[in-house]
Amino acid sequence: MVRANGAVSLRELARVVQTSEVTVRRDVRALEAEGLLDRRHGGAVLPGGFTRESGFPQKSLSATAEKTAIADLAAGLVEEGEAIVVGAGTTTQELARRLARVPGLTVVTNSLLVAQALAHANRVEVVMTGGTLRGSNYALVGSGAEQSLQGLRVSRAFLSGSGLTAERGLSTSNMLSASVDRALVQAAAEVVVLADHTKLGTDTMFQTVPTDVITRLVTDEPPVHDERAATELQALADQGVQVAVAGATPSGGAADPVQPGPPQRRDVPLPGQRRNVTPGPPTLRAASALTDPAPGDRERERAARVADLRRR
Repeated sequence: MVRANGAVSLRELARVVQTSEVTVRRDVRALEAEGLLDRRHGGAVLPGGFTRESGFPQKSLSATAEKTAIADLAAGLVEEGEAIVVGAGTTTQELARRLARVPGLTVVTNSLLVAQALAHANRVEVVMTGGTLRGSNYALVGSGAEQSLQGLRVSRAFLSGSGLTAERGLSTSNMLSASVDRALVQAAAEVVVLADHTKLGTDTMFQTVPTDVITRLVTDEPPVHDERAATELQALADQGVQVAVAGATPSGGAADPVQPGPPQRRDVPLPGQRRNVTPGPPTLRAASALTDPAPGDRERERAARVADLRRR
């Protein structure tokens, strides 16, 4: 599956082979030891994934359910009559399909896939950059694309990428794509990153958006055993990124759309602190609730962590 798709998530592997993610993770470790693939948080890629960029066919088959949920949630940010920029990627393509229903919308994009998704939307105006076409992801890049974005100002930029870490922010494997994404960011008052859990904790060659520039992250619920992804989400929230998690309801229902408003952060549980989620949409907690616990709470938390480490 990795050879065919370029990348695959543990969740997809477990579903296909009808076994647990624990078993799949063990087998992936064995395959990595033989040099057949590289592990990534929540998935696996072909060897050399730090510099390798998967093509559109591979990306379109990876984490499809997660991308759909993320696009559904992110579409709730967009209001009637707005002007936005949308970058290239399979997740942003899913978002564009939902934006076709927003009246009076203006979308600036360097992606042929995004433009195609909006081509028949009567009430949406699509503005394309110039530039040179990259066939691997159907995006316009180069100086022509960057120059066409000069002087532009919109409310929000929606971007995806190859990896996202709290330390470095959003990154991609291609220098030309990174340069255009940075130009898209310069045109927007807010930056919204769309990234599924397999990209959390993954770092690639070229930084596109530093963490302190990211306004919001829309992602999916990491698997229960993916503690590193949960830790990365908490680290991003601690740095001021507003985190919204799609598909976090235990019943499998869709989460409520993200509502524009003052900065808020989702309460992302740290490793060893995962809690049972009660039915209902994912909630957001204010930053003070994350950063200023009461003294008694700190003592109880410290004792719980020590007990958890002893059990391990």
